[in-house]
Amino acid sequence: MLNKEKAVPLYNQLIQQLMDEIKNNMKAGDKLPSEREICQAYQVSRTTVRLALNELEELGYIYKHHGKGTFVSNLWQQMNDLSNEYSFTEHMKGLGKVPRTEVLEFSITYPNPVVAKGLQVNEEDEVYKLVRLRIADDLPMMYEISYIPCKIFKGLTLEMIQEKPLYNIFAQDYQKDIKYADEEFSASLVKEKEAKYLAVNVGDPCLRIERQTYCQDNYIIEFTLSVARSDQFVYRIRHARK
Repeated sequence: MLNKEKAVPLYNQLIQQLMDEIKNNMKAGDKLPSEREICQAYQVSRTTVRLALNELEELGYIYKHHGKGTFVSNLWQQMNDLSNEYSFTEHMKGLGKVPRTEVLEFSITYPNPVVAKGLQVNEEDEVYKLVRLRIADDLPMMYEISYIPCKIFKGLTLEMIQEKPLYNIFAQDYQKDIKYADEEFSASLVKEKEAKYLAVNVGDPCLRIERQTYCQDNYIIEFTLSVARSDQFVYRIRHARK
């Protein structure tokens, strides 16, 4: 049953419970209860149910067949785990490269207006600033600056970051699983400081990536600005028409 006293919105709670039910007790092609039956079972409004079902459809857990109902999809099983999908390390391993990461800076600071907007925090809220150089086969590939809200990840240390991947820390140490991430891409030119780390010339073409990472509670838990060498880094996206 959903807890109406919790700060987590009811439709988020419903999404999680339906996901658990699909993963543990259902298989592809099984029919879900009707909206009315879900409303009765979880004692929520039809609006809440529809919001949850729409998001589950976007995540690949269900599909709707007009006039027949809503059914379990196996699309979510075919998708990579999000912590791997947005992991430089796993991406490079998948290309047969040997990845490593150099931490260039780890500090606590106050966000500028761009970062505050990206994290959806106030400029008075402290954030961790993590600067990393991503390397594959000893070749610099990506210069990356990540901002993480201190109030959600109290006690985060450099030693923790050096010990295991950041998203593993989120999930294992803080119980904040990655739900999804929004990314924006733009073609650009390498700046002087970036050129030094990426071993390219100032003014060389690059790919700039801005990412907002959301946890299961729909909070932004990471805002990252990355600069990738365009001569080495390829980002592939598959578009599916509904």
